Amino acid sequence: MKRVGIVFALLVVLLGFSAPAQAATNFNNAPSGAHYANGASEPVCTVSGATVTCTATEIAGVGNTNATVSLVVNSTFSGTCHNPGTNRKIVEPFSETETVNNSTTIPSTKNGRLVVPRQSTVGVSQEDFEAAFSCPNPNWDADFTGSTFSFTYSLTFAGFNAPAILITG
Repeated sequence: MKRVGIVFALLVVLLGFSAPAQAATNFNNAPSGAHYANGASEPVCTVSGATVTCTATEIAGVGNTNATVSLVVNSTFSGTCHNPGTNRKIVEPFSETETVNNSTTIPSTKNGRLVVPRQSTVGVSQEDFEAAFSCPNPNWDADFTGSTFSFTYSLTFAGFNAPAILITG
C-alpha cells in the first residue's frame, strides 16, 4: 500500500510541475526609467524534482536602488495515519507544508544597472519528508498519498512595497 502511495505521489509531483509558470513584470514598482537591459529579459523558472532554478537577468535605469530577490519553494505532503491492525482504521489525515526561502539583496552597480544572478532553491523532497515525519502516536503507520510543489520568485526594489518581477508556478 505504501508503494502505491509513493507512486501516486510521484505522478502528482510530475503532473503538478507541468503547469506553466505565471510571470509578470511591472516596472511601475521600480525606479523611474527601469527596463530590461539590452539582451536581457524576464527570468524564466524551471523545475526539476524539488529544485527550482530561475535564469539571470539585468535591469538598467535603476540608479542607486538596490533590490531583494527571493525564491520561495513550498512542498506540501498529504496522507493518513492509521492503526496497523486488521481493520487499518484511519485515525488522522494530515497535510503539511514545508517552506524553503532563499533571499538575497542585490546592489545596483555604478552605472545604474542591477545584475540579478541565476537563483536556485531546493525544496523538501518526498523522501526527506517521509524520513522526518511521524504520526502523533508511534504505533500508527503513515501512508503518503500526495505531494505538490509550488514556488514564488520575486524581485522587489528598496523603497517599493510590491515586486517589479513576480513569477509563480
